[in-house]
Amino acid sequence: MSEAATHGRSLWADARDRLARNRAAMASLVLISLIALACLFGPFLTGHAYDKVYSDYVKVPASLASQPTEDRIGPALQRTASRLRATIASDTREGNTIRLVLTAPRAIDERSLAFFERSDLFHAAKVLERAEEGKRLTLLVPIERNRFLFGTDGNGRDMLTRTLIAGRVSLAIGLLATFVAILIGVTYGAVSGYLGGRVDTVMMRAVDVLYSLPFIFFVIMLVVFFGRNFVLMFLAVGAVEWLDMARIVRGQTLSLKRREFVQAADVLGVSTPGILRRHIIPNTLGPVVVYTTLLVPKVILLESFLSFLGLGVQEPMTSWGVLISDGARNIQGATYLLIFPAIFLTTTLFCLNFIGDGLRDALDPRDR
Repeated sequence: MSEAATHGRSLWADARDRLARNRAAMASLVLISLIALACLFGPFLTGHAYDKVYSDYVKVPASLASQPTEDRIGPALQRTASRLRATIASDTREGNTIRLVLTAPRAIDERSLAFFERSDLFHAAKVLERAEEGKRLTLLVPIERNRFLFGTDGNGRDMLTRTLIAGRVSLAIGLLATFVAILIGVTYGAVSGYLGGRVDTVMMRAVDVLYSLPFIFFVIMLVVFFGRNFVLMFLAVGAVEWLDMARIVRGQTLSLKRREFVQAADVLGVSTPGILRRHIIPNTLGPVVVYTTLLVPKVILLESFLSFLGLGVQEPMTSWGVLISDGARNIQGATYLLIFPAIFLTTTLFCLNFIGDGLRDALDPRDR
């Protein structure tokens, strides 16, 4: 007798193997893991803070080249020299430094050289020579190099960093709100379906009443009373999305409570919480897992929709919905502001839906 026949195989092991053979689901699982890792650790590697404003780099297009470009250096030097009330006698490039000679009709106040450091294009200037009683200064001005792979937004903030930070917010809201929906929905549906009778009727009529409330009106009411913030989005979405889960689990529970193993546990004197915890809820995990993978993209899309309407998170924090909303307003002059967050959002939604389809097929008892 073979080892597989001796030890046997669980239904969960069979489902895992069927899921592993689904190429679309496994590729989506790898891709969504890479997106999550990029959103989690990427902002530490970009070299920019998500809320740092580069006033000299407003709406810079996406590029692999470092900034500043040659056409920006000359005008920036002229602007800084005018602030110093001086003129540029000569400027010589030496790698990433500029040897700059300034002249003025009166002595140049060296404290005003801080204007170089305040610029986003240069580091602090160093005085090499003083001549004509301070009316002629020779400076060494280092160029500050930056890269904006996804460009910058209308306030001069790095779009790559903000897209990754937005992914943190959108994924966090999706996962946390889904967790709340599962926790409330599974408990509520299992209790309602198992107890039955009047208790079931009252509990499900309460669900019907909540279904009748307009979701947007509910969110606007929360915004009026509590303002826009991350916790509000989590509460608003999580407080509504558990209704479908409750109905799904209730339907599963109604069929499970007539099974022999549940009736045997009842006859043996197992308490109602014990039956729910040990027999009912574990046997509903298949549909719950599948619905969870479909609920996460639904919640992310819902949060993006609310952020697009201006009811989402507040600046300087952001989400994919907020970035897409900003990009839609600038689609004619800066298309990249819309493209990059939209790519991240649609890729995440596609991956989660493929994973959900793969789990549904893997856990389908008709395929066993």
